[in-house]
Amino acid sequence: MRKKIIITLLIILGINAGHAQEWLTDFEEAKKMASEEDKRIILVFAGSDWCAPCIKLEQQVLHTEEFQKHAKEKYVLVKADFPRRKKNQLPQELQDQNKKLAEKYNKSGGFPMVVVLDHTGKKLGEIGYKKASPDEYLNLLNKMTKK
Repeated sequence: MRKKIIITLLIILGINAGHAQEWLTDFEEAKKMASEEDKRIILVFAGSDWCAPCIKLEQQVLHTEEFQKHAKEKYVLVKADFPRRKKNQLPQELQDQNKKLAEKYNKSGGFPMVVVLDHTGKKLGEIGYKKASPDEYLNLLNKMTKK
């Protein structure tokens, strides 16, 4: 019971913190923006209502002011969410898109999975959850773009 309460609180906090971050859900729009702005894409595969490491990554890194500020300078941010609870289900079109993205960029099915792409959608690297500061995590992502 205690674990359920903690997870519920983390989800609620994550939802509130998420409003400050400009996460896209349309991958084609993200590619277009990345091309126009000469940026890379960060594509995050998450299970927002069931995956504890996903929630931790969002709370400790992705939704922090520090990460947001620096990530927006170099990246277009995209989230491919896979909620399990009926009340959190995404529209069918978005579910279909996220499934196709997972088939292409997350073949291992790992959650969370953070994939760095160029503006055309070419995969440059991937990383899962790491216990790291927002700056440390961004440095790991930035190293992928130098290949």
